[in-house]
Order: sequence, then C-alpha cells, then structure tokens
Amino acid sequence: MSVADRKSRERAEREDRIVAAARIIAESEGWDAVTIRRLAQEIEYSQPVLYSHFVNRDAIVAAVAVEGFKELTTVLRAAADGANGRRDALMDVATGYFAFALSRPALYDAMFILPTQLRFAEAETRSELRAAFEAIAAVVSPFCADVEIVTETFWAALHGLAELERSGRVRPGMRDKRIALVVQAIVDAGNAGPS
Repeated sequence: MSVADRKSRERAEREDRIVAAARIIAESEGWDAVTIRRLAQEIEYSQPVLYSHFVNRDAIVAAVAVEGFKELTTVLRAAADGANGRRDALMDVATGYFAFALSRPALYDAMFILPTQLRFAEAETRSELRAAFEAIAAVVSPFCADVEIVTETFWAALHGLAELERSGRVRPGMRDKRIALVVQAIVDAGNAGPS
C-alpha cells in the first residue's frame, strides 16, 4: 500500500469516526450537544483536525444525513421486496418510512429538519438522495403516469404525517389509518386515468 493510499484510508477512517460520534451524541443528547469541541474530545483529535475534514457543524450534519439516506434506501427496498403485490409494496414502504422516521429521530432530523447544503431534484443531487427517492418511486410508479410528481407528493405526505406524529400534533394510535388513506390516494390517482 502506498503512502498516499494509507493517508487516504486514515482520512476516511477519521471522517467515519467523526460522523459516528456525531450520531451517537445526537441520538443520546440531541443535536444541540453536537459541537466541534465536543466531537474533538470524543474522538481525541484537535478541533483543527476536525475542521480539516468538515468545514463546519452543518457539514457534519450533512454527512450524517447522507448515511441516513443510505439506511433509508435499504429499509425502503427491503420493505418493497418483501411485499405481496403492488399495493402491499406501497403500504409496506410507507410503513417502513414511518418506522425509520420514528426510530431514528436525530438521524431523521439531520436528513430533513436541520440545515444542510444537500439538495433534491437538481443536477447536483447526491446519488444517496436519488437512491432514496428512486426506492419510493419504484412502488409509486405502477399507479401513475407522472412518477416524479406523485413520488414527491407521496413522500411529502409521509414526511408531514411523520413530523406531526413525532411532535405529538396528531391523535395517537391512528398511524395505520393515516397511512392507509395516503396509500389509497396514490392507488386512486392511478385508477383515475388521464384527466
């Protein structure tokens, strides 16, 4: 292994440690506890070393978010693969999305709530974000002609419902009915034919 390869590997390992530490702190204490100083203490490197990897805290949040999109994609694909039929795939992906959002609150915040430079629906959109979108689009596409707009709408509905539930702003115990209504709306849109 060349010196350059070793240094590159060590750099990647340090970045992985920084991101892992940020996730652990955020999940146990919240994102307010994730600071460059705290991360430097946790991984036993100086703050300048952290800044040599990430320009600021928002960049660390973005790195955590990218990990989250990889994990979400895996969850959604597994949900779709285990389904019996197109409608069940849509339902299982919606249910998997909710389970993901509710079981990983700090990760979900990094992905969707906290400020980052990550952008969707642009030429520069990262492949990890595209893959998550495509995992949803795959189960939406049998029910519509305009896959992108319906996928965006389906995702927005799931996200909105998940956020309302996470913040306690909707009645508890009604998640399955809400998901069923959103899924039915997608199915109905496909059955309506062109307008």
